[in-house]
Amino acid sequence: MDCQSIVFSRHAIQQMFLRRISQRDVQAIVAYGEVIEENPDDTPFPSYLLLDFVEGRPIHVVFYYDESTNTGYVVTAYIPDTKLWTNDFRNRR
Repeated sequence: MDCQSIVFSRHAIQQMFLRRISQRDVQAIVAYGEVIEENPDDTPFPSYLLLDFVEGRPIHVVFYYDESTNTGYVVTAYIPDTKLWTNDFRNRR
C-alpha cells in the first residue's frame, strides 16, 4: 500500500513490543507485503490483512486505509499460529 502516513494504534504498539515486531518491520510490510484478505465493507474504512516475511519470520498486519487522507492505520501485528493457518500462512485452516 502506498500511504503518505501510517498511524499505529495503542494496541498495535503494545502487541508489537510484546511480539518483538518493530515499526520498521510493519512499515515495510505495509509497503511491500501481500494482501491476503480484503474487507472493503469494513467501517470506518476498508481493512486488509497483510503478510510478509521478515528475516524468515511470517508476520501478519491488520491494517485499514483512509483513501481520502492517504493514511494507513495499523490495528495489530502478529506472528500467525501454525495451528490456525496453512503452511504458507495465506489461508486459515
